[in-house]
Amino acid sequence: MKKILLTITAILVAGSILSAQEKEMKTGWSFGVLPTATYSVDNGFQAGAFGDVYYYGDGKTYPDPLHKISWEGSYFTHSHRMRLYLAYDSKYLIPNMRVNASVTYMTDPLYSLWGFNGAAAIQNYDVWGNRDMTIPTSLTDPTLSNVNYYGMSRNMLRILANFQGRITDNLNWAAGMNFWKWDLGAMKDNGVKVDDETRYYNTTSTLYNFLSNSGVITEDEVNGGLALELNAGLVYDTRDMEAAPNKGIWAEAYLNGNVLSNSYLKACAYFRHYISIPVPIPAGNPVFAYRLAWQHTILGETPLYMIQNNPLLVQRNMISEGFGSSNTIRGLRENRILAEGMAWANMELRIKLVKFTLANQYFYIAVNPFFDAGIITKPYKAEALAKIADADGKIYDPVFNALSGTTDPIYDASKVNYLVYSGGAGLKIAMNQNFIVSADFAKCFTEGMDAGLWIGIGINYQF
Repeated sequence: MKKILLTITAILVAGSILSAQEKEMKTGWSFGVLPTATYSVDNGFQAGAFGDVYYYGDGKTYPDPLHKISWEGSYFTHSHRMRLYLAYDSKYLIPNMRVNASVTYMTDPLYSLWGFNGAAAIQNYDVWGNRDMTIPTSLTDPTLSNVNYYGMSRNMLRILANFQGRITDNLNWAAGMNFWKWDLGAMKDNGVKVDDETRYYNTTSTLYNFLSNSGVITEDEVNGGLALELNAGLVYDTRDMEAAPNKGIWAEAYLNGNVLSNSYLKACAYFRHYISIPVPIPAGNPVFAYRLAWQHTILGETPLYMIQNNPLLVQRNMISEGFGSSNTIRGLRENRILAEGMAWANMELRIKLVKFTLANQYFYIAVNPFFDAGIITKPYKAEALAKIADADGKIYDPVFNALSGTTDPIYDASKVNYLVYSGGAGLKIAMNQNFIVSADFAKCFTEGMDAGLWIGIGINYQF
């Protein structure tokens, strides 16, 4: 066994030395396909496949491709989420212009609504996805004996097209259009067999129902709706490459607004900096990368079906949602923080451990310890929530208290401005510097926001 390990190590090291001495170049087509054999606490096991298709032409633009096509088809065993995705990205289809377009369809029959404004929404996992808890007969039909207090459903269709054009060498204008169709409602549960009995989640004893019946979620948003977002702004980019930069700045500032019913306007700003650290590692210098970000609603109020959206000019992942999970603050439940305004920061050290060539493809393996933090700058539905609060400023739901056996509130406005922070580390395997398989492990340290050991497996660095 030791001999086998030593042989494998020698091959990897030799490959890294040879690759470092060669001038890397790819021409023609390159394909990356992987099964979506991942797992998350929110959605369970993911079955399906995803991948990228790259076209490099004569290789003069490598490591950036001339054209990139991304796709995914997958299903999640716990949440029964289904995702279909097709995207296209190119800086060369139209001279001096970047085109980024995609179509996404997603169903979420057991989606989790944790409440609004982060730590202000009280979390209790005893009433989440519990197939064994009996609902008190005073609350609902006793034949429905399963609890998922945070459950609801949603279906989403999104079609987007974003464009960038050159102003100067590193400064671009950007504009785009995103169409959304959302259907929201109670959970759509097919049931599971337990002791020869089919058990269904209760669809009435939920936070979604409580917020709807109390008027916090209004009639014109409770069942979903349409949105047509238009965005426009500026992009400053000095990165040496896009997928995993070694140096440079990538900054964006833009406005994003919905022109259909429930209109709103958001201001967004992102500053990303990549700093090469001159440490003589054969696989390449380590890179310190950080992102400072801010998103804030400046006009109107975002409807429930759009509040989790994190608008971006260039989509790096299929879904760019909410605060929590893999897109913003790692270590939190998916869309754990729903707010009208949020500022956050991400910092990580990217260290390439080994670099090698296999089957005429260039690979490297890297690790990235990281730290994330964020804070709410504008709470969501603050006035509506205040109207239904008790004299102590907290909100109580008798259904929640009966289910949990506690006297805890479901909302405490005094916790809105809690700093949310987490830390962890990731592992990356990259092919041809573009197709990057990512696995991140994180832990949240903010009171009331802990999701245990959070695992996020997908593609690309977070930023």
